[in-house]
Amino acid sequence: MDWTEWLGFITGLICVYMVVKQNPLNWPIGMLNAIFFLVLFWRAGLYADSMLQIFYFIIGAFGWWNWKFGGTNHGELTATKSTLKQLAGYSLAIIIVTFILYQILIRFTPSTVPFWDALTTSLSLTAQYMLTRKRLENWYVWILADIIYIALYIHKDLILTAILYAVFMGLCVMGVVTWLKSMKGRPEHQDAVSV
Repeated sequence: MDWTEWLGFITGLICVYMVVKQNPLNWPIGMLNAIFFLVLFWRAGLYADSMLQIFYFIIGAFGWWNWKFGGTNHGELTATKSTLKQLAGYSLAIIIVTFILYQILIRFTPSTVPFWDALTTSLSLTAQYMLTRKRLENWYVWILADIIYIALYIHKDLILTAILYAVFMGLCVMGVVTWLKSMKGRPEHQDAVSV
């Protein structure tokens, strides 16, 4: 374990807890977290996961703005469920991005886990985009990604990070419950018009 893993652990916990609470300040903390994990994952040979952190950093700015002003009449965005069409699009994106990343990893990197690195990265990309739109189902995608990540990080001897992702999985369950409570009494798809 090194300092990047510890700092990633701390900022990751704070960030995900704040997401559960729907606090928009999760985004700048998440951007800081992305910097720590970019370095950590590159050193561990998880190249797609490392590059994923660049996406997290960039989308953090979009998510922060969108949560504050992406709702009805440019107000605060509220949590909603995805439509079936949106879920189909997200699923297709996961399949396509996994295939593309896998091809890149086997051709251009010395990755020892190219499929799992590609799959977790595509799940994370999709879940993070869904999170910027405050889609409830982002939590289910994160749970699936976290299950795979835990095994992957144990395999790569990133034990503290594996523990962090186990905690993330618990926070994801808490996120589902908390967001469902916040959605009670509101029209189910009031902000669900956009992808």
